[in-house]
This record gives sequence, C-alpha cells and structure tokens, in this order.
Amino acid sequence: MRLYSGKIPAITREIVRVLTENEDIEVENADEVVEDLASVLREYVRREREIGDEAKNRLERQGGSYGLLAKIRREVAKENGFPPPDEFLPYILDQLLEMLFHSANVAEVFADDVELRKAITPILKKHLEVDVELDRE
Repeated sequence: MRLYSGKIPAITREIVRVLTENEDIEVENADEVVEDLASVLREYVRREREIGDEAKNRLERQGGSYGLLAKIRREVAKENGFPPPDEFLPYILDQLLEMLFHSANVAEVFADDVELRKAITPILKKHLEVDVELDRE
C-alpha cells in the first residue's frame, strides 16, 4: 500500500462524508475537517519522502547496492519514529483519529475508536491499493 498525494482530497472527502452520514461525528464545517485530515496525510507523505531521500543518501555514501535500500529505509524510519511500510495503516489511522478528536472543526465525536477505525479502514484500503491493482494489470 502506498499513499499518493493526488489521492488525499478524495480520501479525506470520503472519510468525512461517511462519518457524518453514519452520524459518527458532527462537524461545524465539513470542508475544514476535510482539510484537517488532509494535513495529516500530507505530513505523512512529506515525512515518507524525507525518509526515502535520507535512505538513498546513506546508500550512496556507503556505496551499497540498491538491494539494501529497503533495509536502510527501515533503519532511517525507526530512527525517526516513523512506521515501516507494513505498519502504515495502524499508524495513519491513529493520526487521523487524533485529528478528529482534537480538531476545532469537529463539534462532536459520537463513535468510539473501534467504530471509527471500522469506518475509515475500508476507505483507506480502497484508495491505497491502487499500486497493487496496477501491479496485477
């Protein structure tokens, strides 16, 4: 799974739409909540790119082969408190929930963490598995 910056608006709009339709949250301004959630995802993409760049720089300095890039990227991610690719979904869910609970644009959260995760996870998976579908084609 990979998060592409071009998918962020669609993901966040759908999350807010589903959560409000299910009455899991009450929002004062849906567009602002969409932007709050988008900021979380944009920050993830920025940090992911930063870690990837640092891993490539280390690889070049060490003179290793690109076969070691994944290992070095994991090391850099760990040093920076960033999740490895296989732990992306739980990490980003935590970040999104944190934003929902602390956003000044969310009037009320009626659902608990588990219900919110169940509602958001399929949305993320649908949008993030684009690269898996492309590989299949």
